[in-house]
Order: sequence, then C-alpha cells, then structure tokens
Amino acid sequence: MIDILKETNFDFLGPKKVGKVRDIYEQEKQLILVATDRHSSFDRIIAHIPRKGEVLNRISAFWFEQTKDIVPNHFLAMPDPNVTIGRKCKSLPVEAVVRGFLTGVTSTSIWTHYQAGKRDFGNFTLPDGMKKNQRFDKPVFTPSTKADDHDRTLSPQEMVEEGIIEAQVLEKIEEKSLQLFERGQQIAAKKGLILADTKYEFGLDDNGTLTLIDEIHTPDSSRWWYLDSYEERFGKGEEPIYFDKEFLRLWFKDHCDPYKDAVLPEAPLELIEELSRRYQTIYHDLTGEDIPVLSGAIIPRIEKNLKQYTI
Repeated sequence: MIDILKETNFDFLGPKKVGKVRDIYEQEKQLILVATDRHSSFDRIIAHIPRKGEVLNRISAFWFEQTKDIVPNHFLAMPDPNVTIGRKCKSLPVEAVVRGFLTGVTSTSIWTHYQAGKRDFGNFTLPDGMKKNQRFDKPVFTPSTKADDHDRTLSPQEMVEEGIIEAQVLEKIEEKSLQLFERGQQIAAKKGLILADTKYEFGLDDNGTLTLIDEIHTPDSSRWWYLDSYEERFGKGEEPIYFDKEFLRLWFKDHCDPYKDAVLPEAPLELIEELSRRYQTIYHDLTGEDIPVLSGAIIPRIEKNLKQYTI
C-alpha cells in the first residue's frame, strides 16, 4: 500500500497554517508549502488520494519554469517531491480566473449565467446563440474575490469601485493572466490537451513586484480537456473528454449528505486508486514523464529533506 500524506507537524519550520491541500510553514523571507494528499469537496476533506500532493507540486514546478519569462513567480526550490519553497509575498485579494470556453456547471459558472440571459460581463460582451463548451474568440478574464466563506465573481470595474484592488494593479494582473493562459494553451495543444479555464493567484514581493504564487495549471486549479476528440464531440453536442474528479464527488452525494453529516463514509478503495491513477496520468500527459517510483514512508523523507530549512 502506498503511503499517504494526510498532514504534517514539523515544529522546526516555523508557524503552520493549514489550507485545503497544503500545510504552509511561514518563515521570515519564505514559505514552505507541503502539498498533502487531502482531497477537498463540499467545503471539507472527503478523502486522501495517494500521490495527489506530489502530482500537484510537480505540475506547478513544471509550469513555473515554463512561464517565468512572462511574470516572476514565487518558486525558489523543490527539495522534496511534495514540497515547494516559495518567496514570501503579500497576497492580493483576487482570484484571476481566465476562461477559454463557455462552460461550467455550478451556479457561478459563465455557462450558467449565459443560459440565464446574461450577455454583458463588464469587460466583455458575448453574442447570442453560443453553445455550451464553445470556444471564445479570445480568452476572457473573470476575476473573483478571495474569501474564506465564498468567492464573488465581479467585473474588474466592480472590483475597483468596491475598493478591493487598485485599478493599475488589476490591469497588470489581467494582462499577465491572459499571457500565462495563452502560454498554457500553446504548450497543452502540443501535448494533445486543452486548457479550458484556470485560476491564478498573485502577490507583491518586497519590492512591490507582481509575482505569481500558490500553484499554476494543476488539475485542481484548471479544467483540462483532451484535444483530439473536442471538435467532433462539440459538433454532436456531447461533453468533451476531460480529466474527471467528479465521480468521487458523486459517490459521496449518493451515499450520504456530505454538507450535513458529521462523519462521512470511507470511499471504496477502487475509486481512490482510480483517482490517483488519473492524477498521475495527467502529469504524464503534460510533461511526457512518469512519476518516479518512491519507496519508504513520506513523513520521514520530507523531514530529512527539510532539515536544511530549520529556523
């Protein structure tokens, strides 16, 4: 059985903050971000997926390298497959969402708004007659606020008017987000993939320089489709073939009330293993590499690799 990383408690690294997936240790000039195997949905942890954290960490490292000429990023080092050392930045209160297609299923998705009759999205207007999963003439920027309870999708103008962020900073975020997305789509197409939409997070470094932080183009922050079948399936009104985590979410909805039940049932092992396989497959499809086979317990390995960062 593959070892699973549920949480860490390294008292030699500094104060710890627990995110949905990452344990973040704060030091004077840098953050130590440990990507765990926690899988979040319904505003809670529903499962632990073997090697998920490693896949997210490795994919982000790949994309930070591929895009560092567009905008500086926080990446300093990857001393362990599950760990990124990131430059400490002042986080900006905006999730920079870029969409290449008219899609989505949630109440806040652009397709849901479009179906309800919305055409004017503030910084762009969509024509009548578009279909679900249709490619936009050019990608669109639909930022949202970052909040612990729920995000709010606002136009750039509304964000500035509400005092959430300064206009010139948001303009720079939009410019860099669209450039990052274009690079992502270009590289993805060569790999037989479509980057349909994604979100970025930015901060300011000590010099006030806009810096890409958190993660980039991972299966958790992005919607990935397969390129070779997209046009045919779109023409038939069928959904694209995509990297899919939804089957695990649906299992929980069928077997409990995941929003209200205090204790959730354990997902079947075969579903956990299948999702782990899918995470590793998307890494291979993106990078052309297989995840290296690792042996031994994860916690002692990470602890050994992080001893150099003792404060």
